Amino acid sequence: MNGETLRERAADLPREPGVYQFRADDTTLYVGKAVDLRSRVRSYADPRSARIGRMVERVDEIDIAVTDTETQALLLEANLIKRHQPRYNVRLKDDKSYPMVQLTDHDAPRIEVTRDPSEAATVFGPYTDKGRVDTVVKAIRETYGLRGCSDHKFANRERPCLDYEVGLCTAPCTGEIDHESYAEDVDAAIRFFEGEAGVLADPLRREMTSAAENQQFERAAHLRDRLETVDGFHGEGGEAVQSFGDERVVDVIGVAVRGEDATVARLRAEGGKLIERDRHTMDAPRTDATPDSAVPGIIAAFLVQYYAERQLPEAILLPERHDDAEVAAWLEAEGVAVRVPGAGREAKLVELALKNARQNVGRNDECAMLADALGLERAHRLEGFDVSHAHGTAAVGSNVTFVDGSAEKSDYRRKKLTDENDDYANMRTLLEWRARRAVEERDDRPDPDLLVIDGGTGQLEAALEALEVVGWDVPAVGLAKAEERVVTPDRDHRWPSDAPHLHLLQRVRDESHRFAVQYHQTLRDEVSTVLDDVSGIGPETRKRLLRRFGSVENVRAASLEDLRSVDGVGEKTARTVKERL
Repeated sequence: MNGETLRERAADLPREPGVYQFRADDTTLYVGKAVDLRSRVRSYADPRSARIGRMVERVDEIDIAVTDTETQALLLEANLIKRHQPRYNVRLKDDKSYPMVQLTDHDAPRIEVTRDPSEAATVFGPYTDKGRVDTVVKAIRETYGLRGCSDHKFANRERPCLDYEVGLCTAPCTGEIDHESYAEDVDAAIRFFEGEAGVLADPLRREMTSAAENQQFERAAHLRDRLETVDGFHGEGGEAVQSFGDERVVDVIGVAVRGEDATVARLRAEGGKLIERDRHTMDAPRTDATPDSAVPGIIAAFLVQYYAERQLPEAILLPERHDDAEVAAWLEAEGVAVRVPGAGREAKLVELALKNARQNVGRNDECAMLADALGLERAHRLEGFDVSHAHGTAAVGSNVTFVDGSAEKSDYRRKKLTDENDDYANMRTLLEWRARRAVEERDDRPDPDLLVIDGGTGQLEAALEALEVVGWDVPAVGLAKAEERVVTPDRDHRWPSDAPHLHLLQRVRDESHRFAVQYHQTLRDEVSTVLDDVSGIGPETRKRLLRRFGSVENVRAASLEDLRSVDGVGEKTARTVKERL
């Protein structure tokens, strides 16, 4: 739409507050709010930047919605941006990528790190450092013996599992600990996450001292490192959080920008105590301005889109002023104090929020590059697939998940397949299983942006056949290991060996392969074989033989020298194996 046409359309618009949408080919390109719709829309006839000019040229339709007040326009704009995800708006993504700790609502609660907690659970977080959370949860399990097993493993047990043997669980499943004592241990864990660090730190400190006194220096060093993590779990930034006068709930915002990616970190303090840390990814359209000059607009967009559906705090601390008068008026009307602290404890908190934001910004670069290279809208969530078997026996399939370039192990899945010495058929079965679970809504994971198949053209075609049969519309590529060639349905890609997006696919492919092989070896080792009847062959030696040769048939064909090369197999045992098989 040219400038003259835009002015003519704007002349028919009312001089009232409201929201306007610029659309092209039934797609919303941009959503904006206005105190005066006619004046605001007409201003686009003389674009303020080349980017806006390119957008206006594409526009073929202008939709408006009149509101009674400016605040209504503000909130309607936020809702429409979330619904349509317009290309030219700053957009807040729904971010579920940060871990939380939950204690489930069972008679014997389970403790676990999760990104999708159940509604009935007692939940703490979210946290920004998953490694630190994993360390703390393991320390809690070792100290208090809380279970981490699934409900399936917990139910109907006759004897404790391995976690009990290694000191990670007190086995409430078989009554090794009574209900009251276990409840006390759960309460201790809750007290730790509520801020009572000594509940966990004190036992660790005593154990570390004891290990040092007994000259168990390696264990003492390990406990020291764990103790540092536990001591710092509640302490990062905590010394900066003191009373904010009469303000009980205060949010602190930090922003970092790189290219079209922006991260907003939010810290929340209640009653002078830091209780939450989370980070949110925002899509910031490329502009002609510098990253720093984009920060005010990102802050304004975040404040409206985030708080439109949440309870506002009593005060918000910002790293700099945002540039939106309507947002300022809305927050003022809601009674929210907005400050940009220059020094003191509040400034220290803002710096902590900025630090959290900078840790995350740009992490999606390789995902964006992959999406661009394959012509996808996005590639933030990837699932990798591989199959493994030994000449058709103990056939298994793996399904791993990566989110924003990092392994999401809680979303890993695996499947035992019908034994078949056909990689293509196995891959077809594996993908059909995944697709049906998705289509029938039996899989609790969101649909991925891309499926990564370990293999070349044959494996990819088998996967695509399965997707077509089920009707699951998700793009898929194969990665052939020999040449590191990316195979798509219509062509092959040979990307430079140092391309970040190729490295991302390689990580997904290699992890799916590792996970498949691991599961295959586990099943293979559990299978009862004729080796069980061989005198002198115990369970560990049997595992070593099967891992070394792959199957009983290969063990039978091995020479005495090959058999003796296996740890634990001497001359006598090797001859016994040959005679027995």
